[in-house]
Amino acid sequence: MDLTSITPTPQALKALTHPVRLRMLGLLRVEGSATATQLATRLGLNSGATSYHLRQLATHGFITDDEERGNGRDRWWKAAHQATMTGREAPPDDEARETLDAYLQSVVTVLTEQLQRAVEERALLPDAWRAASEFSDFGIRLTPARAKALMDHLDEILLGQEEDDSDDAADFVVQLTAFPRPGTVTGDPS
Repeated sequence: MDLTSITPTPQALKALTHPVRLRMLGLLRVEGSATATQLATRLGLNSGATSYHLRQLATHGFITDDEERGNGRDRWWKAAHQATMTGREAPPDDEARETLDAYLQSVVTVLTEQLQRAVEERALLPDAWRAASEFSDFGIRLTPARAKALMDHLDEILLGQEEDDSDDAADFVVQLTAFPRPGTVTGDPS
């Protein structure tokens, strides 16, 4: 499957600064099309709030109507892209930087929840999946240029992986975070 992605404008990115919208978009990307009612049930929300968030995602091009599924009564939504890309370069102005930081705060919230669920379900995994899973961190000393080169290399490896349709294949999540250890560059150890 070809990877399609969107690199949103700062204005569009504002729509993703809400963790509920990120969760919805993630579900539509991973589990496929759904109605507002189905998403509300899945996320423990009311369908009115879910509909509002879906309209915000649609307005900014993250989701579209799934015209193959609707029947006039039920409106089905699908993800318009498989990934959202923001790039590593600093945004051009303060407002765009604040929007990117707010978006990343929501991403961290959703990723942390996913990590917690993965650890909670670990005891239920077959041994082969337990052996394939890892919860590690690595601390290495690098310049910004070498750190960027490392991240580019990891991106290349991850994006080069082909999907496997074997019976024992499952959706496998690689969460990649990389940053200077807090306080080492800014001087603020708190």
